[in-house]
Amino acid sequence: MSLVISVTLLSGKTVSLEAEPDESVETFKSRAQEALAVGRGRLVDSTGGVLDEAAILQKSGLRSGDTLSLSMSRVCVQGHNGGSFAAILGDGFLVTWGRPEYGGDGGAAQALLRDVQQVQATEQAFAAILGDGLVVTWGATWQAFAAIRGDGSVVTWGHVEHGGDSNHVQDQLKDVQQIQATRKAFAAILSDGSVVTWGSLRHGGNSGAVQHQLKNVQQIQASLFAFAAILGDGSVATWGEADRSGDSSDVQCELKDVQQIQATHRAFAAILGDGRVVTWGEPSKGGDSSDVQDQLKGVQQIQASYFAFAAILCDGSVVTWGEKGAGGDSSDVQHELKDVQQIQATHSAFAAIRGDGSVVTWGCTFQGGDSSTVQDRLKDVQQIQATWGAFAAILGDGSVLTWGDPAWGGDAGGAQDHLKDVQQIQSSGNTFVATLGGGSVLTWGRSWQVIV
Repeated sequence: MSLVISVTLLSGKTVSLEAEPDESVETFKSRAQEALAVGRGRLVDSTGGVLDEAAILQKSGLRSGDTLSLSMSRVCVQGHNGGSFAAILGDGFLVTWGRPEYGGDGGAAQALLRDVQQVQATEQAFAAILGDGLVVTWGATWQAFAAIRGDGSVVTWGHVEHGGDSNHVQDQLKDVQQIQATRKAFAAILSDGSVVTWGSLRHGGNSGAVQHQLKNVQQIQASLFAFAAILGDGSVATWGEADRSGDSSDVQCELKDVQQIQATHRAFAAILGDGRVVTWGEPSKGGDSSDVQDQLKGVQQIQASYFAFAAILCDGSVVTWGEKGAGGDSSDVQHELKDVQQIQATHSAFAAIRGDGSVVTWGCTFQGGDSSTVQDRLKDVQQIQATWGAFAAILGDGSVLTWGDPAWGGDAGGAQDHLKDVQQIQSSGNTFVATLGGGSVLTWGRSWQVIV
C-alpha cells in the first residue's frame, strides 16, 4: 500500500507525496525538493532526527500521514547595528526578528518577501532583492506610509531619511543586481550598470552630481557617509558627504584599474591592478596612508575596523594604518603576522587567521584585540566574525570560540553548549547569529535563543 507523506519547509510551504514503502529516502527527498522547487536539504522527522538517505521509507519507521521537515543548508543571515536581523531561508523566504522599529518586523512587507536573493541594511532599515530583480524595503519607524504597486509586487515604508522608503524611485528599481548601504541611504546597481539611490541626502541618498558617470558600474562600496563605485573602465565615482570620504577629487588621477574598494567609517582604500593602494577621506581614520605607502605593494586584500585598515600582502604579511587605538598600529604582533589568509575586525580591533589555522589579534584589548583567554584553543580556525566589540571563531570541528567584550557577544554564555556543527556566523552590532547544520539559527550577545 502506498504511503502519503507530507514534507514542509521552515517557511511553512508544504507538499504531500505518494510513495511506495520500498522507495529510498534519497529518492523520495529528491522528489520532494523538485516539488517544492528548492535545492538540496536533509529530511528531518518529528523528533528532530535526520533520516538516513540510504534507508528505505518503511525501514525508517514512516507511516502514511507523517510529516517531515526539509532542512535547507542555505540560511543566509544579514544583521545591522540597530540589533535586528533578516534571514533568507533555503527556499528563498525571508524572516525577520529583533527591534521592530529597526526593521526587526517585516510588517506589511512580510507577505511579499518570497524568492529573496539578497538583503542589505542601513542602520535602521532593510532592502531585499527578489528573484525577479524587484526590491522590497522596510524598517525605520511606524510613522511612515506604505506604497503598493499595481501588481502588488513591491511595498516600501519607513523613515525617508533612513532609507526605509524608496517610493520616489520605485519605478526605477527593476532587475536590481546588488545593493549597498551607508548609515542612512541605499545604492542599487541595475543590470544595465546604472545606479539608483535613495535615503538621506547627507549619507549618499542623492547621486545626482555623479549620475552621468554611473554607467557600467561593477561594484559599490560604502563608508558611513558616502558611496564609491568602481566603473567598467576601472575608474571610480564617489558621492555623499564630501569631507567624510564622499570627495575623491584629490586622488582621482590615481584611481585607475581599481580592482577592489574597502571602507572604514570615514575613509576609502582602493586596491589597484598592480597591487598598490590609493586612499582618501578623513586622514586620521584611514584616509592617509602616506606613512606606509612604500610597504603597500602586492596587496591582495584589505579589511577595515571603524577607523583603521589592515592590508594582506601577497607574501602573507600585513600592513596597517589609521587610528592606532582602532588597530592601525600592529607593531606589537608584526613578527606573528605571517602567512595570513583572512582578517576580520570589530570596532577597534583586528583578528587574522594564518595558514595553519591559528589566530593573531591586535588593537583595542577589551574589543577583541586580546585573545589570550582562548589563544591555546584557537587552532584549525575556519572562519571569524565580529560584532562591535567581540569575535567568534568557527573551528574545524564545528564548535565556536568567542572573546572580547561579553556585552557584545564575547561570552556565548548559555548558548555555548548548543554551538555544535556550526556552518556560518553572522553578526549585528551587539549580537552573533550562528547557522547550525540542521538549518536552525542560534543567537547570543544581548541574549541567546534558537530562532528557527
